[in-house]
Formats: sequence, C-alpha cells, structure tokens
Amino acid sequence: MQRLGTGIGWRPEIADAVERMPGVDWVEVVAENVCAVHLPGSLRRLRERGVTVVPHGVSLGLGGAERPDAGRLRALAERAEALGAPLVTEHIAFVRAGGSLTASGPLEAGHLLPVPRTRDSLDVLCENIRIAQDALPVPLAVENIAALLSWPGEEMTEGQFLYELADRTGVRLLIDVANLHTNHVNQGEDPAAALDALPLEAIAYVHVAGGVERDGVWHDSHAHPVPRPVLDLLTELASRISPPGVLLERDDNFPDPAELEGELSAVRDAVRRGAAVGAGHGGVAHRAVCAPRGSPGRQEDAASGGGRPGARQPGPDTRGARERLALGQTALLSALVAGTPAPEGFDRVRLGVQARALAGKRAATVAKVAPELPVVLGSGYRATFLAYAREHPMRGGYRRDAMEFVEWLLDEGLPRDAACRRELRAWWRERSGPAPRRPGPAARAARAARRVLLRR
Repeated sequence: MQRLGTGIGWRPEIADAVERMPGVDWVEVVAENVCAVHLPGSLRRLRERGVTVVPHGVSLGLGGAERPDAGRLRALAERAEALGAPLVTEHIAFVRAGGSLTASGPLEAGHLLPVPRTRDSLDVLCENIRIAQDALPVPLAVENIAALLSWPGEEMTEGQFLYELADRTGVRLLIDVANLHTNHVNQGEDPAAALDALPLEAIAYVHVAGGVERDGVWHDSHAHPVPRPVLDLLTELASRISPPGVLLERDDNFPDPAELEGELSAVRDAVRRGAAVGAGHGGVAHRAVCAPRGSPGRQEDAASGGGRPGARQPGPDTRGARERLALGQTALLSALVAGTPAPEGFDRVRLGVQARALAGKRAATVAKVAPELPVVLGSGYRATFLAYAREHPMRGGYRRDAMEFVEWLLDEGLPRDAACRRELRAWWRERSGPAPRRPGPAARAARAARRVLLRR
C-alpha cells in the first residue's frame, strides 16, 4: 500500500489555508463535491506540487440492498482518474432504501446509516463491493461508520464483520478511530477489542476527527477539536501497525489555520507515541488477513480457497438476502424520516435522536446548497424547513429537496409576507427551467399545477 503520510480533508472553506499549511503530505476530497472536468484551482495546484489527492465518496450506499448505481460508479471512477488518485474510498453504510425490492417509493437518508452485522448483510455488501471494484480504475477502501443506534439480532462483532469482508473481497479498509470512539460511547462497544480484531494489513489509511457529547450521546460532528480519547485510540492503533496514512477531517466550524496545524501536530505525536510503544514490545505486529478464529463461515471459506489477501471469492446468490435486507432498511429509514412506527427491537429513544439529527443535517445542507433560502426566510428558515421535513421525506438529492421545499412553501401560501413569496417564486422559476411535455394524465396534471404555481 502506498505510504501517504499525514493529511487533511480538503474543503473549499479552508482551501487557501491547506495550500499554505506545512507538513501536509496528502489531502482527501469529498468526491461528490468536485467535477472531473472542472477541478478547483486549489486541487490542481496541490496536484502540480505532487500532493496526493484521494476522492472520498459518500453516496454509493454500498451497504444498501440495491446493487451500486452504475452512473455513480462511473462518476467516482472519472474523479479518481482526473485526480490521479492511488485509490478511492467509500463507506460501509446504506444511504437510501425503498424502491423496486420493496414495491415502495424511494427514501433518501442524506446520511450514512449502519448496516446490520448479519450474514445477509455481509453477503450483499461483499457482492456490492465486488461490483464497485470491477468498475473502478484504482483500489477501493471502505470505512467503518459512526452510529447512534444498533440493529437487533446482530450475528457478528464489528471486528468479525470487517475481517470477513476483507477476507472475502480483498477490499482495503479505511479505519476511522473517531467512529470507534463514537460507537464506544453510544453502544458500549470496546474500541480496543475492535482494534485487536481488525485485519491490520488491509488498512489503507486512518481517519481522525472531533465530535461532541450531548445528553450522553456522542455526535460525530467533524466540527470540533479531536478529543484525547480519539488520539489515544490512534496511538493504540499505531502501536499495532504503522498506518500507511492518517488524515484529519474537519467539515464545519473551521478554526484558524494555526489551530488546524496544532491538531495535525497532535495527530503526528499520537502516531509517534504508538510507534514507540510498538517498538518497545519488539516491533509492530503483522498478521495475515483471515477471518477471526471461531468466526462463522470460516471453514467454508478455507475450503473454497479463501484467506488470501486480495482474493475475490465468488459469493452466494444474494436475491433473497437483498429482499430481506431491503425490507429491514426501508422500515428503519421510514421510521427515521417519514414518521412510521419504530421497527421491532430498536431503541425508540435512539431512533428519536437519530431522526432529529437527520432532520437537522438536512436543513443545514439545504441551506448550503441553496444559501438564498435562509436569507429570504430569515430566522424562521430552520423551523419552517423542519415542519416541511416532518411530512416530506427526501426522495432525491439536496438540490431537488430545496426545490420541493420552495414548492411546498408556495403551495401553503408561505411565508405570509408577499415580497418574500415573490422572491421565492423568482428563485424557483430561475432554477426549474421548462418542463418537458410528456403524454398521460399525471403529466398533464403536473403541468397544470406548475402553471398555477407560476401565476401566483
């Protein structure tokens, strides 16, 4: 695996600071936030200086019941090639549900949600990762996520789940020690045990980030300084293996450059402390990638020639597993974003915390995608958007969500101020464009509704 060194997440808000920051060996960029044919000037300059840039995807939904979307995979591949990236990364998560497998409408989470650690889920995830690996021009690494809730009836620990995933697909792992800390606080999982169980040689690099605890729940905010327990976990990991790369993530509430540089220094110090501990114990341990002793299914894997790093073993027929997983994920996501009853076995309090977090993130992201809306609506933007979100789950991306929010406002005669409504109508008209004419009563009704809306 290529040695990456110490890096930081590139974001437009801190692009200038990152370019000037000493000791930055590489950067990671959210893949969906860049266009392959129009890369930001800052990223081009970093590339010209020899700084490695890794695209980090957030929308594939590799842990979902559906197979990965070919268009999303193609876009991720194009970004990897445009950036000259040595690998691409994504998440072990689902981000949407519903659709053809459940005969229900599509639902978007707008967030990374945990997959159940079950045989069905593992089989589907392995097949989805193989599909992605075949479509991408460079190696793929997948990240463990932070979770506010856990699935009932799980069959494996996180370590076992990741071990078998790496063993069966040869995929690399992006280990987020901040997410291990989150799951320790929120679900009582032992982060040291998780580190002990990891297939160390499969690690591509490591994420470090900050968060905040509210009412006993740790929120992986990426908007706060990295806390000491997360740095200690990084030291624990570095005592076991020398990580190929470590990256500091910061997505919001950006401090001044000197504070970011201080956090990078703390990250380097944590890695150095871990290396010293490992050396004191006779050197950093290396282990073969294989399933943990006694894990389910290991005997069958060995019989089929598994256990070799990089091997892609043929998987089982996943049709039934996909249908079962789709039903479970749709029920959970519907409870979180559409107000349906909580599925059996889930912690209703945690579901409420997650639902509020999703709605808040949705409001904040729409405000970033369409910054004119908070200006027009003023201090009432957030409360108004949350009222809309309670009755209207997200069905597509955030830009579509912004458009549908404005349509709802105008349909409801909101806001009451006529001048604000005129601004919103002008905003909506400018972005909606001409509607294509399609036959059929539904299309005719939609066109009629649109004409009424535009006359108001």
